[in-house]
Amino acid sequence: MVAAEKTADSQGNTYAQMMETAGRGLAQAIIARWPVQEASVLVLVGPGNNGGDGLVAGRYLAEAGADVAFYLFKPRDPATDENYAKIQQMGLFAVDASFDQRFRVLRTRLRLTDILIDALLGTGVTRPITGDLAKLLQQTATGLAERRAELVAAARSALTNLTDFSDKETRREGDRENLSPTPSPLTVAVDCPSGLNCDTGELDPVALPADLTVTFAGPKRGHFVFPGATSVGELVVADIGITPEMVEDVPVEVATLELARDLLPARPKDGHKGTFGKLLIAAGCEKYRGAPLLAARGAFRAGAGLVTLAVPTALRLGISIALPEATYLDMTDRRHGEDTGRSNEGWLTAVSAHTIRQTASSYDALLVGPGLGDADDFITTLFPADGTAPDLPTLIDADGLNALARLDRWWQRLPARCVLTPHPAEMARLMGISLAELLAKDRIETAVAQASKWNQVVLFKGAYTVVAAPDGRATLLPFASPVLAVGGSGDVLSGVIATLLGQGLSPYDAARLGGALHGLAGERSGRKFGLLASEIADWLPEAIKLL
Repeated sequence: MVAAEKTADSQGNTYAQMMETAGRGLAQAIIARWPVQEASVLVLVGPGNNGGDGLVAGRYLAEAGADVAFYLFKPRDPATDENYAKIQQMGLFAVDASFDQRFRVLRTRLRLTDILIDALLGTGVTRPITGDLAKLLQQTATGLAERRAELVAAARSALTNLTDFSDKETRREGDRENLSPTPSPLTVAVDCPSGLNCDTGELDPVALPADLTVTFAGPKRGHFVFPGATSVGELVVADIGITPEMVEDVPVEVATLELARDLLPARPKDGHKGTFGKLLIAAGCEKYRGAPLLAARGAFRAGAGLVTLAVPTALRLGISIALPEATYLDMTDRRHGEDTGRSNEGWLTAVSAHTIRQTASSYDALLVGPGLGDADDFITTLFPADGTAPDLPTLIDADGLNALARLDRWWQRLPARCVLTPHPAEMARLMGISLAELLAKDRIETAVAQASKWNQVVLFKGAYTVVAAPDGRATLLPFASPVLAVGGSGDVLSGVIATLLGQGLSPYDAARLGGALHGLAGERSGRKFGLLASEIADWLPEAIKLL
């Protein structure tokens, strides 16, 4: 951003213009979300450009009818600071922290604040916050807590209804106030919450968590790295006139609705089931009977034309009852001459792998792995060391990845067009390191490095999933949804991505779009918890409709 702003300034989009545009965008984001007419707004103004953005935003909010006050951490000179001079000309209240004994003015103003704008530090934080600034942030946090407690107490009814458990009283109050459900006072961060390191995601203990963060030109990596990501709230990017040509080569992007919409495959009116992809899923064992069902359900809900299941014989009847739309590959589960001590019908075997190798060319994509259990023989036969694996777009997940991780130089066995979808524990196994070592690494850098090493697309699961391509490109998916953290969720995701592979998308685009659809399904459900994996699949059409 530093380099981009310098380039913009040298090309005529001056720092003063960018500050005006940033402040106006910040005000617009607030006005679009909350009523500001007669609202009490307090702007915490830092000494740098971040504070200047706050001054501009406060001016626009005042023009929109808000009662705006400014609290300056460091003095500003109206003779040299045009934005400070403008708020003085408007007669808006401003006070320097150096004149506020024991923060009395600050605490008094916080008692009536509806919207707090944190324009203290911005993106330049790299050191711990100490001294007077730490005291200011601590006093602000205490004042906000007191204000919230007062509002909760004031809203509490003296009447307790013991027979009506509807939400009509809550809705009536919400209609009357016309406020966001976010507890007032609302905290808005300029660029990032003060105390968030925008490179590393480290969060200072005195940082103020935000309900809304308005950042400029593009998101920063720290917005998506924990623990800092917990303090960002809703994240909005405001355009300040920095074009892509002004930005140094940054191969990492964040997926947007527009990107996902552009990747959606066509659904021609004269299409048939062959048009929309024929998918073969090799999955399941006695222990994980639901995994192939969930993958197939995700595939169908994502628009697959035909889904064929290669599952152990013991699973076929139950799955066919639950999902009669699927077809089944005629599998032989028996291990020739081998007594494994378990049912020969409950696991996919080397013989099963030979069957898949013989028939794979009839399909548009292959999904391998969900719920396979102990499938080493199956995986080594399906992906032999001589590199003669079935040559079609392939997604490998779950126990398929675990079995590969036990093989030396396993990535050399894979066909050319693969998507690997590990969660952190599976990624650690594939890399041959401990989970603790993996978690200490940068998620984006890890995904990019492994995609390059393995020469395959890697979708690294987790809050803010990363999709990396072998050529160094990466897309971060802006979803951190605990509602998706449920057993079987990954099986559904695999079915979605494999469907898109079968519909002709490249591995990188299929992984990006599939991950986005999966995240959007969780968002569209409107739930915070309690969503079943099968229900995630059922929300996929709503996610596609949104796009």
